[in-house]
Amino acid sequence: MSGLFSPGSAGSPAEETTGDRAFLQALLDAEAALCRAQAGVGTVPREAAAVIGEAAADASRFDVRDLALRAREGGNPVIPLVAALTAAVPDEAAPYVHRGATSQDVLDTALMLLAARTLDLVLHDLARTERALARLARAHRDTVMPGRTLTQHAVPTTFGLKAAGWRSLVLDARDRITGVRESLPVQLGGAAGTLAAFQAYGGGRGAAEELLSAFARELSLGVPVLPWHTLRTPVADLASALAFTAGALGKAAVDVLTLSRTEIAELSEGAGGGSSAMPHKANPVRATLIAAAARRAPALAAVLYGSLAAEDERPAGAWHAEWEPLRDLLRLAGGAARDAAELAEGLRVHPAAMREHLDLTGGLIVSERLAAELAPLVGRARAKELLTDAARRTRAEGRALAEVLAEALVDEPALKDVDVDLAELTDPARYTGSAGPLTDRALERR
Repeated sequence: MSGLFSPGSAGSPAEETTGDRAFLQALLDAEAALCRAQAGVGTVPREAAAVIGEAAADASRFDVRDLALRAREGGNPVIPLVAALTAAVPDEAAPYVHRGATSQDVLDTALMLLAARTLDLVLHDLARTERALARLARAHRDTVMPGRTLTQHAVPTTFGLKAAGWRSLVLDARDRITGVRESLPVQLGGAAGTLAAFQAYGGGRGAAEELLSAFARELSLGVPVLPWHTLRTPVADLASALAFTAGALGKAAVDVLTLSRTEIAELSEGAGGGSSAMPHKANPVRATLIAAAARRAPALAAVLYGSLAAEDERPAGAWHAEWEPLRDLLRLAGGAARDAAELAEGLRVHPAAMREHLDLTGGLIVSERLAAELAPLVGRARAKELLTDAARRTRAEGRALAEVLAEALVDEPALKDVDVDLAELTDPARYTGSAGPLTDRALERR
């Protein structure tokens, strides 16, 4: 795969850890680890395990394309791989290749290895993103900007609070990814999840359970309570964490896309992308690719959740449907995490544009504050009436709200002996509520 259709993951560390050769190596690693674990519990000669481990050490010794084509015969790539690995070792070691295991044991374990190796990279990039967003939040703790709801100016906020919110989502993603990473299990159950073959090959029930622990130690994966051939919690949890990560990063991306519009220009990417037809453009490419990943991830996760309904002790179709969506999700999250780190580290903030936009409504952005201040003086109903009329006149006459309201309040009996500082009350920079302390509190989280 060249990545022409997937610029969001092309060249990312996750692309390398989820490629066909990486998957093949994970399958071989699972086979070798199983042999070593069996040697450790005394059911396979150590010499045979060593020989098999050496043969499985380098995926380049095997023809990936040939294995893929031959996988059609049995429905999965483990069957032809076992044949190829068996042919690659001396006759005396051949009987111990894949002994007692079923294809799903090896493939599920390989997918968990693939996930573990990719999630480590995702966590690294999430840490980069978090650090960059923390710096932005601190630097712009008190940088006032319009808060927008339903696409319209609402009340003032700060860019520091916005960046702190993005960081909070990144930390939520980190926590979910970390939890899943620590719980990824090996798969080992034999033909129908009873471990019967491993008992038959020697040692009885105790040795089979010991083998499971030894197998997990060999690969630094978790020990499952039960074989999970049709108990797909590990895959569903992984899907959830990956889809959440893509969506969490997507939130920041769509904000950047909105705020970097030409007519807004409150933010810009550090190194925007070019256009094939318009030389003047600097497109927000990193944010665009992250947003694309966020839109694709939920559908992929839905496929994996659909596979929870897996029949019998080993399913037909449900398990097979997981492989490509899971790899795509790993790639999407990995690519999005890479792009998010680059986006956050290079993001440019334009406070002057933010300040200019606060004045676009002539002071109407602080009408909420005026309503709260006037209600105790003239009554809630009258305050609303005064502000509604003043807002109408502000828009119609193109004047500042403070000026229009000052005229309206001159004849207000309840205000004759009250000094109302409309300049201060209509200053957006003085109506950011607890934005600063909220930012501080968010940055305390580690």
